[in-house]
Amino acid sequence: MAAKREEAPGVFSIRRQAEEIASTLPPLLVEAERIANTVAAGLHGRRRAGPGETFWQHRAYSFGDPVTAIDWRQSARAADRLYVRQNEWDAAAAVWIWRDPSRSLDYASAEGGVTKRLRADIVATALASLLAKAGERVGLIGSTPRIFHGRSAAARFLEALDVGAFDERASSPPPFPIAAHSRVVFISDFFTDLSTVSAAAARAAALGAKGALFQVIDAAEETFPFAGRTEFADFESRDRIIVGDAGGLREAYRRAFAAHREALTAMANRLQWTFIAHRTDSPATAALLALYLALAEDYGRAL
Repeated sequence: MAAKREEAPGVFSIRRQAEEIASTLPPLLVEAERIANTVAAGLHGRRRAGPGETFWQHRAYSFGDPVTAIDWRQSARAADRLYVRQNEWDAAAAVWIWRDPSRSLDYASAEGGVTKRLRADIVATALASLLAKAGERVGLIGSTPRIFHGRSAAARFLEALDVGAFDERASSPPPFPIAAHSRVVFISDFFTDLSTVSAAAARAAALGAKGALFQVIDAAEETFPFAGRTEFADFESRDRIIVGDAGGLREAYRRAFAAHREALTAMANRLQWTFIAHRTDSPATAALLALYLALAEDYGRAL
């Protein structure tokens, strides 16, 4: 008789919470529309405009469309406008998710509170669950990028996420295979050199991928409620520093924090991506919904 495999308590907790969050939301908007319009095309059909070979429809030319996309024969039939030929999207594009594996996320200011890492894992897995149920392919960005799809996609995604492991050398997204019209989600506190994050996002954006930067933080990291003699520890370097009057640093810290977030927002705007900030003392459902809507909007723009 084969031995029954038991999940680690942390994995079970994340999966249960992720399923609870996902079950409270309606079907992914973009997938509902796609499925409704592509039943006849089969499971992997994409009755939407994209880089396929099968003609789908004509639409009016708009600023920014390549001249090569103009159907001159169709346009000649109209006296006052040009028309673009659109083909059906034949290839299934994936949603790629990166969750920061560094120890920077292993923090909760309140004793027994939700760590940033736990919340990041829950949101990432819940998002993978929603996407997989809608027929989407879900990619995990890591040392070995992997693609999941089908009914067991969320479970396999969570297993590959390796919730108990940390990698201090991977505080920014590594290279991963990306195709045009894919979508990308980076989940981190982004307390790292932003130039490395920007480079990773720019590589994906240059290939036509849309996406979101999802920052997860602890409330104390934004408000800096510390006062008096306080010891601060860096989870990655293990360095420690004792400050005699932490309250005296509050305003300077808050200005630095605001500037860092503005830099993240500016980065997302340059790439036409979405920036989402989430605190662990806020509902995880709201975080997932924000990502949900951002991906739907980005998918619509990609069309």
